[in-house]
This record gives sequence, C-alpha cells and structure tokens, in this order.
Amino acid sequence: MSIKKQFLKSKPVCKVSFKVMKGQVPQADRIFIVGDFNNWNETADELKPLKDGSFSHTIELETGREYQFRYLANGNVWFNDEEADSFVSGGVGNEQNGVLSL
Repeated sequence: MSIKKQFLKSKPVCKVSFKVMKGQVPQADRIFIVGDFNNWNETADELKPLKDGSFSHTIELETGREYQFRYLANGNVWFNDEEADSFVSGGVGNEQNGVLSL
C-alpha cells in the first residue's frame, strides 16, 4: 500500500493518492477508501483497478487538518494502510483508524 501527498501552491488543498498493491488483499474485487472526509460513506470513493492488478484513487483534501480513514474490500473486509501518518482508536473494539495529517 502507499499514500502520496501533493500539496498545491495555488490553494489550501492536498491531492492524496491511495494505492493498494496486487496481492495485499488477494480476494479483493472492489476496494473503497472510507473516512471522515466522505462521512464514512462505504461506496463514495472507489479505488480503480489497474492493469497490474493494483487499485488506485486520488482525492483532494483541505490542508491544515487530520482525517481518519480505512479501506473496505468487497463490502466486508476492513483494513488499514501501514503508511498512515498515525493510528487512533476507531471506537469499536480494538479496531484502529489510519490518520492523514495534512
């Protein structure tokens, strides 16, 4: 998995690219990025499948904030990106959310 940040000079926005590599979630047909930036909508931001078998998606987020997020594969498998800036309790059991600091 990877997270790439591109801060824009023209406005207070960062383009954040999320990528899940082939084999990291072997049975995944569909993967979504779910977080407080999309009100935890489980179908709002789908990662696109690439020819090499990986999945990718880019979103623009306001800078100067922190965002919690997780990935959701096939509608029932939640997982985190180890490249998140930090992790916080998700409030359910011992689940954790990744945090992006922009």
